[in-house]
Amino acid sequence: MFPRLIGMVHLDPLPGAPGFRDDFDAVVSAAIKDAETLKAAGFDGLMIENFGDVPFFAERVPNITVAAMTAATQAISAAVDLPFGINVLRNDGDAALSIAAVTGASYVRINVLSGSMQTDQGLIIGRAAELARLRRSLGVEVGIFADIFVKHAVPPGGLSIAQAAADTWERGLADALIVSGAGTGEEPDVGDLRRVHVAVPDAHLLIGSGARTDNVARLLETANGIIAGTALKREHVTSGPVDLQQAREFVAAAS
Repeated sequence: MFPRLIGMVHLDPLPGAPGFRDDFDAVVSAAIKDAETLKAAGFDGLMIENFGDVPFFAERVPNITVAAMTAATQAISAAVDLPFGINVLRNDGDAALSIAAVTGASYVRINVLSGSMQTDQGLIIGRAAELARLRRSLGVEVGIFADIFVKHAVPPGGLSIAQAAADTWERGLADALIVSGAGTGEEPDVGDLRRVHVAVPDAHLLIGSGARTDNVARLLETANGIIAGTALKREHVTSGPVDLQQAREFVAAAS
């Protein structure tokens, strides 16, 4: 079974990104520190993501990004003994699954697995067929976590979140579904969460954004788990470091 409380390891800008500060060792050190803090706070899983690489590519990322994420992930996993996953923003599922296969990751997050979404990177089209076949060819048991109506995006007109969830689960072959708010750090609509749960009651359901100490217990009444980031950060700045006290308070509230 997948971890219940997954903490985000937001990587600082990687080599090749506009914001890279010419010190990859510092990027890795900061990521390891965040991962260690999350474990100390009581989180039972991690999600490693190239959050600092704005602006994001819609799909394929450069080779240097894949190499840097692989190296950073290996360093994190060597330092912190927790299950971990990979998210290659914006929607490079091939890269995420490939990194996972090499580093021993347990799961990947895919922003658009099935259907399409209009995003700030343009139209992103899900490639569930290609990803399922790649996983089969690599011979790895890596869970596919799929966002439903992913944040920072607009769904096609006329498509309900319930139908999108059913299609992603039954036809896209996702292993877990993620419901988030409209943007990073924003709470999901409880009605949307319930509609997804009713549409696919057997799905492993995760909250992908907006969980806080004051709402996490309520969200877990419907969801099976949480992916948390902003609420754990110092002064709730998403790009900042994980704060041990805030992370501990979050875990306590989710217990």
